[in-house]
This record gives sequence, structure tokens and C-alpha cells, in this order.
Amino acid sequence: MIRFFKGLVLLPIAVVVVALAVANREAVRLSFDPFSPDMPVFSVTLPLYALLFIAVGLGVLLGGCGAWLGQAGTRRTSAERRREIRRLEGETARLKTYAPPTNEGPNGIYRNASDRVALPAPR
Repeated sequence: MIRFFKGLVLLPIAVVVVALAVANREAVRLSFDPFSPDMPVFSVTLPLYALLFIAVGLGVLLGGCGAWLGQAGTRRTSAERRREIRRLEGETARLKTYAPPTNEGPNGIYRNASDRVALPAPR
């Protein structure tokens, strides 16, 4: 079912991308020299669709890096909580192995009434 919906969404996008590439095959000059537009020191001649694809890819890459950096606090908190959980699990396992001697008889019944610990009444 998921594969069907993925195809339903990605197929029209693929058609639009191919149409964009076919319609924009003419070469354009990308120049990084604002001072001499006639004879730029560094320029690249590319098809327009390649320039657009590079710009979109760079945007996706920079957006992903920005999102990853923005989640640094969440990842740090998650790591701290995982360490605390491991520590508490270890402490729980250690306390489970330690069984102090009790004055319980068979079936969990105390031999003396004074051996029981009474909890305070709720307020």
C-alpha cells in the first residue's frame, strides 16, 4: 500500500522533472565575477536544468545540515536519558540480586507481628 502511494506521488514529480530538463537544455553562463561581466575570471557554462538541479541538491543538503544541527539539543538530552536508564537498570539488577534475610515464614506470612513494616495512613 505504501509503495502505491509513493509511486502515486513520485511519478508526477518525475514527469515534471524530465519535462523541465527537456524544456531547458540551452546553455547558460554562471559567473562568479561581478566586476567584469564581459570577461569573467571564473565562469561555468551549463545547461539550465543542470544548474537548477545543482541548486536544488545544494538546498536539500544545506537544509538537512541545518535540521541536524538544530536537533543537537534533542540528541544530547536523549543520550543523557539513555545513560540514566542504563544506570538505573544496572542499579535495579544489583538490588534484585541482594535479598536481605527476612523473618517471613512460608507463604509470605510473618512470624512476629512486629516484623511487619506499617505504612502511614493516607491523608
